[in-house]
Amino acid sequence: MNGILVMNKPPGFTSFDVIGKLRGILKMKKLGHTGTLDPMASGVLPVLVGTAARACDLLPDETKTYRAGFQLGTVTDTQDSTGTVLQTLPVTADAAQITALLPAFTGDIMQVPPMYSAVQINGKRLYELARAGKEIERPARQVTVSSLTLLQYDPEKGSGEMEIVCGKGTYVRTLLHDLGQMLGCGCCMTALTRTAACGFTLAEAHSFEEVQAAANAGEADKLLILTDTLFSAHPALRLSEAQTALYRNGVRLSFSRLSGITEPDSRTVYRVYAANGTFLGLANNDPAEKCLRVLKNM
Repeated sequence: MNGILVMNKPPGFTSFDVIGKLRGILKMKKLGHTGTLDPMASGVLPVLVGTAARACDLLPDETKTYRAGFQLGTVTDTQDSTGTVLQTLPVTADAAQITALLPAFTGDIMQVPPMYSAVQINGKRLYELARAGKEIERPARQVTVSSLTLLQYDPEKGSGEMEIVCGKGTYVRTLLHDLGQMLGCGCCMTALTRTAACGFTLAEAHSFEEVQAAANAGEADKLLILTDTLFSAHPALRLSEAQTALYRNGVRLSFSRLSGITEPDSRTVYRVYAANGTFLGLANNDPAEKCLRVLKNM
């Protein structure tokens, strides 16, 4: 079995827990996920099955969409409701005040990763230091937030829900924490659901029960989405039978013998197909040597 299995991760599971459980259900080891979800979070977690796991480091679409619940007036050490409460402050903000601040957290912004995160500094995971009661300086990193929308807000309770569309490495709980700091009352995340990732949505996601039922019926492969779906934004190249054999052996193919490459550019990545239409993998151009270079065989 090779392809993408879109999972609806339940709360309480780490992304690695999902992989571990699926290995037991599918009776196979070659599985990988496309991005970590916090244990308290639920939602879309695309899992790469079989040879698709080789694509982990080449995913072209890092955009993710979330719905996040929040509570103003509460500051915790984890920046979410699972942590220890550090401060409780009065809330006076209304929806207009919150909305007015959202542009400050939209676009390319600098974000300091939380202590309770898997970020490594000097060989140590931040959460390991946090659990030992230590806090260290963390350099801010640039992240991209495409949009930040207030979906609902109850001014009496100080609670509401946001929709966030963001890029790789963005911490939603940190966005909410920083928003609370700017409002002067603090904020923590109370719930998180990833509604889209890598171009897949919750409508395409499966529960463990659905995967188990399909596996019991010998039909787990029917839940898989073709691997090349991940790379649909890249142009396609179809090779001849002889070129297919060369590509599979890692041989660079001369531009002069390929159709579909008009302006060689090393930044262009291609989906490569065999003569019979089978997806072979990814390649890019090597203009200096005027040939196609294998990036990843699938």
